[in-house]
Amino acid sequence: MRAVGYKESLPAEDPNSLQDITVDDPVPGANDLLIKVKAIAVNPVDTKIRMRMAPESGHKIIGWDAVGEVVSSGDKVTGFKTGDRVWYAGDLTRPGCNAQLQTVDYRIVGKAPANLDDTQAAALPLTSITAWEVLFDRLQVDKPSPHNKRTLLVIGGAGGVGSILIQLAAQLADATVIATASRAESQQWIKALGADHVINHYDDLAEQLEAIGISAVTDVACLTHSEQYFAQCMKFMAPQGRFCLIDDPAESIDITLMKQKSISLHWEFMFTRSMFTTTDMIKQQELLNYIAGMVEKGQIRSTLGATFGEMNADNLRKAHEAMESQKTIGKIALTVAE
Repeated sequence: MRAVGYKESLPAEDPNSLQDITVDDPVPGANDLLIKVKAIAVNPVDTKIRMRMAPESGHKIIGWDAVGEVVSSGDKVTGFKTGDRVWYAGDLTRPGCNAQLQTVDYRIVGKAPANLDDTQAAALPLTSITAWEVLFDRLQVDKPSPHNKRTLLVIGGAGGVGSILIQLAAQLADATVIATASRAESQQWIKALGADHVINHYDDLAEQLEAIGISAVTDVACLTHSEQYFAQCMKFMAPQGRFCLIDDPAESIDITLMKQKSISLHWEFMFTRSMFTTTDMIKQQELLNYIAGMVEKGQIRSTLGATFGEMNADNLRKAHEAMESQKTIGKIALTVAE
């Protein structure tokens, strides 16, 4: 099969940072689906892995967002048949979706929404799983809390995770949603997704919250540059609030600032379930199917921001460069030719 991979960690603009390659077709294991990939999306994790994890030998194939068609399945797979149109984020410990074929554990695969085309659907799996787990597994915005009213601050609202998290929170959480964005087009984007308020992450957060009548925030979903915002957030967070981050802080954060208010710290890493084959691994299949239902009912829309043509090394390098600029709105997707 044809794929795109890399042999060494290089800047995205380097012609060798991603290369067109040909490799053997994968063989599904007992719990695997063999999937013909139809479209993929690019995430920050792709660029981070490319820059940090050079393969010991051969080429490494990355990519963790895809829509495809089931070709065959292992003998322990249930709930799928050949020809099913599926979507998934995959497993960080296995070859990714930047290829014509991929094997994926069926427990982390869902049925793709029928009303989205392949690129529109490919934009959603990884960010939907991350956003869902931030909201409901980590922040538990759907559970009783010490607060009369939940107030959720989303830092980095216009990116891939923020774009779906805002929609999920607006639909499923009884909370006031405030999201940050700096440019006029990104502010308009997240307002259209359902945020109650939009503030600028380059300006003082506390002052902007006070200006819109919010004295304390009960929950924070910090989706980028957490080291820059952590100390600020501790000042205006409510006692017994929850702070969740998904990025890797460039500097240490001082968790002692959380003590007096008994604020809890939560990490979200959507690959945890697949990486450690947790007993509740199938929850990712269940939530992907639930979100597909929300999409088909018109409750959630695709967060696709741009398409970069057919998947090949040149186009993927351009997508990685765009992702590394940190100026993208929504997601970037590419089609996969047969």
